[in-house]
Amino acid sequence: MSAILAEPKLRLEGVTKEFPAPRTGVRTMAVSDFSLEISAGDFICIVGPSGCGKSTVMNMIAGLDKPSSGRIAIDGVPVTGPGADRGVMFQDYALFPWLTVRENIGFGLRNGTPGRGLSSKDLEDRIDRHVELVRLNGSENKYPHQVSGGMRQRIALARLLANGPDVLLMDEPLGALDAQTRLVLQEELLRIWGETEIREKRKTAVFITHDIAEAVFLADSVVVMSSHPGRIRRVLPIDLPRPRNEQIRADPRFAELHEEIWSLIRDEAYRATV
Repeated sequence: MSAILAEPKLRLEGVTKEFPAPRTGVRTMAVSDFSLEISAGDFICIVGPSGCGKSTVMNMIAGLDKPSSGRIAIDGVPVTGPGADRGVMFQDYALFPWLTVRENIGFGLRNGTPGRGLSSKDLEDRIDRHVELVRLNGSENKYPHQVSGGMRQRIALARLLANGPDVLLMDEPLGALDAQTRLVLQEELLRIWGETEIREKRKTAVFITHDIAEAVFLADSVVVMSSHPGRIRRVLPIDLPRPRNEQIRADPRFAELHEEIWSLIRDEAYRATV
């Protein structure tokens, strides 16, 4: 295998992040010696107790924050700031209430670098494809307040994908949804990600969640973090077949994986609540 093929899509090497206290300037280590390699087309979930640094890691990959030490690279190129090769989706939908569904999906294409060089027809066609991809046909001319929370999250996902990033960074994107909608959108997310496609056609996804069952359902591997400071405790491959649907939750292996992850974070999770 050539060096180019062997290069992971995303590599974090010895990443550490410290934050100074506002008044005293005393530095607190939030993340310590975080090293991880993610192959192209993988869906990785990060779980851990509250305050373990999951979002800090995500922000550094996104280029929204810089490591205190260590290195982050995509395709071997160091991450020095935000870039069009990464798309970020948070729990907050961050939709523009004065724009329609379609206008929200196309916002980045019309106003940012992803749409440069596209003809008007190509731009409109790309928006149409992503409206269809997230099954919002018939609702594209509605406004965010006129659709459900699940549909608003689909809008945010379509906007993310329409911009064409190589890496999808998702920080608790389903956390604000009710339990039933969340289960439905987990399956939808895998479909939209391209679960049934060959690996070369899939985006590389990094997904933060507090929900262990969600992580087991979605991921190729689950990165389990511990806290104070945040570090990787274990990377657990999820050896469940794809494509996945509701029936997989009844598989005894699903329960075993869930319990194994919970056993790794149980004590710290309890301490974080007191």
